[in-house]
Amino acid sequence: MKFSKSHVIVASILLGINGIVSADNEAGFTPFSDAKLYAQFRPRLEHADVDDGVKDAATALTTRTILGGEFNKVGGIAGLSGHLEATNVSHFGIMDDYAPEQKTGYDVIMDPSQTRMTQAHLTYLLGDTALIAGRKMHTFDNQRFIGHVGWRQIFQTYDMIAVANKSIPNLALTGAYVNKVNRITENGKLDTQSILLHGAYTVDPIFNLSAYGYMLASIHDSFGVRATGKKNFSGVKFNYEAEYAFQDKASLKEESMGDIQPDHEADYYKLGFRINYTGLIFGLDYEILGEKEGAGGSAFNTPLATLHGMNGWADKFLATPADGLVDTSITVGYVSKPFGRAIVIYRNFESDNGGKDFGSEFDIIYARKLFKNLGLTLKAAFYEAGADLKNGDTNKYWAMLDYRFNF
Repeated sequence: MKFSKSHVIVASILLGINGIVSADNEAGFTPFSDAKLYAQFRPRLEHADVDDGVKDAATALTTRTILGGEFNKVGGIAGLSGHLEATNVSHFGIMDDYAPEQKTGYDVIMDPSQTRMTQAHLTYLLGDTALIAGRKMHTFDNQRFIGHVGWRQIFQTYDMIAVANKSIPNLALTGAYVNKVNRITENGKLDTQSILLHGAYTVDPIFNLSAYGYMLASIHDSFGVRATGKKNFSGVKFNYEAEYAFQDKASLKEESMGDIQPDHEADYYKLGFRINYTGLIFGLDYEILGEKEGAGGSAFNTPLATLHGMNGWADKFLATPADGLVDTSITVGYVSKPFGRAIVIYRNFESDNGGKDFGSEFDIIYARKLFKNLGLTLKAAFYEAGADLKNGDTNKYWAMLDYRFNF
């Protein structure tokens, strides 16, 4: 496992910041004020078995280690804050029978060994406006379009300049220019010149509205509107979501990605609701990633989403099939503070074009907090391929601990 010089320098800074703050406070100089340092250790055992008759089942024991710090009054400047975070992913050579660590012969578990600066940005707060510059783990809404891919051991982050404003009551506006997307693979940097626009308006707990435009250079433009809300009816908690978006040909171009795909046109629909009665949960969701409508391009897709949480934990639909995807899911479960969270999701997949059988999946999770800073997650996914999409029956299992603390 290799550490670059910059990684060593950052780790040294973070480890020594408590002493720096204390010494500078005594001396009357405060380059960092109200510093909060934090760490996370997340060991995880993952097993993936894809019945394709080609590769062997994969097993990985990886650990995510995060060391970070949030700092107020950087350089003694009121309103200027900073955030530094370094992340390491390693299997320590114990269980590494998986791609991409072993290049051939094993199924994929996308947690390669690597060390990275996952966050390094400054924020300047001027009244109700925040100016942000640097590398940031940024998300919008439910991460269907812009996410951090937090289930994997390394985060997806954005090298960006952003402006966020809350000067109008109940309205939050954000505009961002993204120069680079740092994907979860070891060398998965996506050079881009993309623009992200998002607005969220809170009318009432029963109705919240957001609108967005994500112009991904040389990929596509996505524009949409999303409504969410929640209400308590005599002890029954109800919440819902409804969303529509459309994609069109990219209006921005990134030279390193070549020509823009022509005539990209596709639609997206999402309807869902949840009810919770004394911890018992029932939910129903219906999502359509539409087929392509133009002569070129592809079906509706969201390449910067946290895709693992969208269309089944077996990750069979990280790329939308050419005929589109319809995901109908039923959720049942139980949640309480002493017991934890136990959820079962059944999903049925078919194509948007022609209703082709794309298979079905059961997703199961049990998670609870063992101690104040320590959590346990047990999780499994069972996908059965459909008659019209021979992409291999797949079983996946996870066992994970998550220890977080401040110091």
